[in-house]
Amino acid sequence: MRFRLHTLGLAVCLGFAMAPCAALAGFDEAVAAHDKKDYATALREFKKLATAGDPNAQFNVGLMYANGQGTAQNIKEALKWYHLAANQNDISAQINLGIMYATGQGVELDYKEAAKWYRMAADQGVASAQFHMGVMHATGQGVPQNYEEAIKWYRLSAAQGEAGAQSNLGYMYSKGQGVQQDHKEAIKWYSLAANQGHAIVQNNLGNMHKAGQGTPQDFKEAMKWYRLAANQGNAKAQANLGLMYENGQSVAASRVIAYALFNVSAAGDASNENPAASHRNRVAQAMPPAEIDAAQDLTRELLKQGYFLTALDNYAKNPAVKEAPK
Repeated sequence: MRFRLHTLGLAVCLGFAMAPCAALAGFDEAVAAHDKKDYATALREFKKLATAGDPNAQFNVGLMYANGQGTAQNIKEALKWYHLAANQNDISAQINLGIMYATGQGVELDYKEAAKWYRMAADQGVASAQFHMGVMHATGQGVPQNYEEAIKWYRLSAAQGEAGAQSNLGYMYSKGQGVQQDHKEAIKWYSLAANQGHAIVQNNLGNMHKAGQGTPQDFKEAMKWYRLAANQGNAKAQANLGLMYENGQSVAASRVIAYALFNVSAAGDASNENPAASHRNRVAQAMPPAEIDAAQDLTRELLKQGYFLTALDNYAKNPAVKEAPK
């Protein structure tokens, strides 16, 4: 496992690198010291190897400076060691440099420099770097905007199981960016990402099944994906789930449940882009006080950590009030 930005994994020797690593006394000692949280010793031992030119150690020294382990945090020093490792084709260092230049972490924001380092790692077949190259070509950050080039990188990354790339491929097929618009192909890529737990994509899949885009209209399937996304706290999915309960689509209609879901969604995203609050206020106009009280109680249950679907299903089976017809 390799050190990565903001993580605690350590670079280790793999495969044919075992022989040269074995010759570098101190590497095992540095790993052991880091595992014991003796960061000062780990940094000292890694530095000896890094100074001798070992890219694994150079990367680890960079990360320890970035995270302030065994030393005061020093992003400038981290960059120095990352550059040394990256110039020896250390992919983790290349990716971290790409992230830092793309986000302005400790350096001036520089998309062109970010693209340079991402490209070096992407050319070595690193899925996350290929994904970043796709994003940069899609948005025109650091490289000319080119949807076809973005598609190329997303495909390479998605083929390795990168959920973000699968999601973005789905989006580009749904919008016809760089490819002919194809909702069936969008469903295919969205499904791959959604099955990895990608909440935004799960909500998108729910929308497509509800509207019948690229697939026959299927409220039950839409409900499945909305539930999965809503359970992860996705405010859009919570609002969409509320609409399903308000309109009785694949479930028994319930103003109480709809109100509570709109309430939870609005609490999670109070921006003007989220219509949940206006949906809640609309539903409330037809609700007597007893239903409002029940909806507020359900809201509190839904907001309990790890209890969302349980609270939702429990109320649907045993409603606290009998709702009057619309």
